[in-house]
Amino acid sequence: MSNENEEIYLHAEKIDKIYPGTKALDQVSFDIKRGKVNVLIGENGAGKSTLMRIIAGIEKQSSGKLYLQGKEVEFNSTVDAREHGIAIIHQELCLFPNMTVFQNLFMSSERTKNGILDDAEHRKLAKQVLARLNYPIDPDTMVGDLRVGQQQMIEIARNLLIPNLKILIMDEPTSSLSEQEVDVLFNIMRELTATGISIVYISHRLEELMRIGDYVTIFRDGKLVADAAVKDIDVPWIVKQMVGEGKSYPKRDVAVDWSKTSKVLQVKDLTLPKNGGGYLLNKVSFDLHEGEVLGIYGLLGAGRTEIFECIMGMRPTHTGEVYLNGEKIEIGSVPEQIKKGFAWLPEDRQRDGLVQTMSIDKNIALSNISEYTNALGLIDKRRESAATEDMIKDVHIKVADKELPILSLSGGNQQKVVFAKGALTKPKIMLLDEPSRGIDIGAKTEIFNLIYQYAKKGVSLLVVSSELEEIIAIADRIIVLSNGIKTAELTGSDITQDNLVKASYMGHKAH
Repeated sequence: MSNENEEIYLHAEKIDKIYPGTKALDQVSFDIKRGKVNVLIGENGAGKSTLMRIIAGIEKQSSGKLYLQGKEVEFNSTVDAREHGIAIIHQELCLFPNMTVFQNLFMSSERTKNGILDDAEHRKLAKQVLARLNYPIDPDTMVGDLRVGQQQMIEIARNLLIPNLKILIMDEPTSSLSEQEVDVLFNIMRELTATGISIVYISHRLEELMRIGDYVTIFRDGKLVADAAVKDIDVPWIVKQMVGEGKSYPKRDVAVDWSKTSKVLQVKDLTLPKNGGGYLLNKVSFDLHEGEVLGIYGLLGAGRTEIFECIMGMRPTHTGEVYLNGEKIEIGSVPEQIKKGFAWLPEDRQRDGLVQTMSIDKNIALSNISEYTNALGLIDKRRESAATEDMIKDVHIKVADKELPILSLSGGNQQKVVFAKGALTKPKIMLLDEPSRGIDIGAKTEIFNLIYQYAKKGVSLLVVSSELEEIIAIADRIIVLSNGIKTAELTGSDITQDNLVKASYMGHKAH
């Protein structure tokens, strides 16, 4: 559908990117058109950011080539890419909070006079670029004192200072901006494209993309599946291309009318304020029944993990009410919540779920260590060993010797260790955050079967997943979050990919 007369500034040819156990990009050929807003869309993990990191020199492709104005180029670093006029604004801000605005703007591109830093020039140029952004902030302000939206504008300003800017990649640039700031940003984007600068824009906000985009490219499972001029398409077309034909996972097949079973957990008006204004969660309410698997679906930044952090006592600024078996509870610390019958499996198992230097059995036993400790504070090794042995059998961890280091296990088996650690506390409610992240399809099936096994025992499970096929297979009911707002609650035949995708893009309208 693209207009052949549009000039292609950068062309990526058959790009592959292979990580151990996964192919993040599969034969992707992609064009960035000069002076246009080139929009990338796809679910989390579809490959958009990976391709952008390659174009920005942060990563190297496994195979394939990049051409800039028809000439083959190779970027070994972000410095290389910047010298060719390519800059990237990450979703996670790369700023120094303990330094001033002007110091951040000129970090690594300092101006000097007679061999010393020319801060007068830095301040003057900082004022100019901030005025261009219609954003008059004092250049001497500490970045750590700014709101997140203001910090985002500093990040944008820093990239506008690149002398020969040709391509600006923006990864979710509006996630922390107010509507007014979004309008300013869009005006700047139009000014930039008018001077021939190309913009690559990644966002989950469909209406926003339709408003600012010239061309849309859709990624799914590491492949480029469709592209079109924005004027030729609409939101339903985008949703259809994103969803595609599903993979099949083992389906939890239980015919239970959950409304007739006992409520184990009730969450009412859960609200979590965001630093600098707005909400990470805004009056989210839901119930969880005994033996039920309740799915939580949403895109990055929707508020999924924050629900778990509030329930586990990691977000003391939250408000709202939580009832356990009909009784209102005060949420204390993580150990207190574990005692009440909650277990949490974090999204990042390496950082938050495992101790890398410890053995398999010690990792499992960690969550329940007080159970095997006597009055003198000594661990009863025999009882600890018996308990971990039982868990290894119960969750089917494939291991020759439980005293081997945790890193000797495959990703799937490491994830089972995290599951076993949670299950060892005999929880009533398990909170699983992306339980199949980064493991192969065989291991995913085993994790799903564990979820079903524990639900059968009467454990209630809350499961976050950003993969459509997974959440549809696992969950009995699904709530959908978008920008901290609950936008849908789906059961039975209403649980479809279309309904989930549409609901996951709705929340920003309410802001």
